[in-house]
Amino acid sequence: MLTRFGAIALAALPLPLLAQTPPQVEAMRKAVAADTPRNEALLERLVVQNSGTLNLPGVKAAGEIVRAELEPLGFAVEWVDQTAVGRAGHLVARHKGDGRGKRLLLIGHLDTVFEPSSPFTGFKREGTRAIGPGVGDDKGGVVIIVAALRAMQAAGTLKGADITVYLTGDEERTGAPAEKAREGLVAAAKASDVALEYENQATEDGVEYGTVARRSSTSWELKTTGVTGHSSGIFGESLGYGAIYEMARILDGFRRELPEKNLTYNVGVMAGGTPAAIDAAGVTASGSGKTNIVAEAAVARGDLRTLTPEQDARVRTKMEAIVSQHLPKTGATLTFFDGMPPMAPSAGNRALLATLNAVNRELKLPEMPEYDPAKRGAADSGWVAAIVPTLAGLGPVGGKAHAEGEWMDLTSLPRQATRNAVFLTRLSKEPRSR
Repeated sequence: MLTRFGAIALAALPLPLLAQTPPQVEAMRKAVAADTPRNEALLERLVVQNSGTLNLPGVKAAGEIVRAELEPLGFAVEWVDQTAVGRAGHLVARHKGDGRGKRLLLIGHLDTVFEPSSPFTGFKREGTRAIGPGVGDDKGGVVIIVAALRAMQAAGTLKGADITVYLTGDEERTGAPAEKAREGLVAAAKASDVALEYENQATEDGVEYGTVARRSSTSWELKTTGVTGHSSGIFGESLGYGAIYEMARILDGFRRELPEKNLTYNVGVMAGGTPAAIDAAGVTASGSGKTNIVAEAAVARGDLRTLTPEQDARVRTKMEAIVSQHLPKTGATLTFFDGMPPMAPSAGNRALLATLNAVNRELKLPEMPEYDPAKRGAADSGWVAAIVPTLAGLGPVGGKAHAEGEWMDLTSLPRQATRNAVFLTRLSKEPRSR
């Protein structure tokens, strides 16, 4: 029985510290441990099911596997068809809370970069590693979401929690237009107080990091033109410099004038000649010509990665200014193709990491420092970070993402599931911010 003094002291404690009792934490830990074979079996089923982004039936089949896990937990699950943008769809699952705690949005994706034609198939174990297409990016993250929610149910903390699970089916190759493909995710963020993204945990030298920022992913296409003719006239008044020299000038200008922190700009494919062209997908460029002919055309495709919308706008302006300074008798056009927005760092994101580190201390796990955003690629968290505080990289530990031999550390699965169960419980008991 609490004394009057004890009751006053308890009432004075910050709410996050009362989010779960020690017995509930222990119940979550035990539930995750008992479910380890089940969680590993779920991981295997998901990995064996090919869900390359363009394998529309495969992506939906992966979604049905997850549906069967979430519905018994009390989630209302729907499939949001995306054939209008050339993709399979998204799995959206909602758990209705008691209306008092923070509304949580958990983000992952069902698709992988490995289409059915990929030779990298199947699921195998090598010691504590699981190897297979998408095992870490992002099927391991999806399993951690499910495992954490099951642990919450076992401990009685899922009841009353307001949680939306949003698993996109086209994270690796977003449907077009991207705004249409992500309108549901954006709407879900507007109806939430916190967003958490479950791609791979960032690690270096055994240290686990928190991801409070990720950079954008934008593609660009540069086309240059010149006056063609016999090479004896190059640099002269009638022919000028030709398309290839104009291309070289611009790309070297990017190299010299653009560098700044957290910015990269890569040239991935290029061709020049008379003529030169690139396919509609922007991945295959071709050119032909002779050594004694001034090139009439050149084309290049690359990407641009920035940390904030302000940096993105500033760099685009600088790129356009460089392009505009044409060599004699040449022309150039620069076109941007928006991909994923940046997940800019913010006080709200860092507050989430501070809460996660409080959980780490409670679980006797090392605290996580912030990860360098220049070392992370873009993700769906970029679509919501400008709307709600967001924390990314809550998935498994692994490596070789997007490559044959992709692997996941199976020992990270129970650790991450327990950590997330306690984290989600704590956040779900905090008062709503809006």
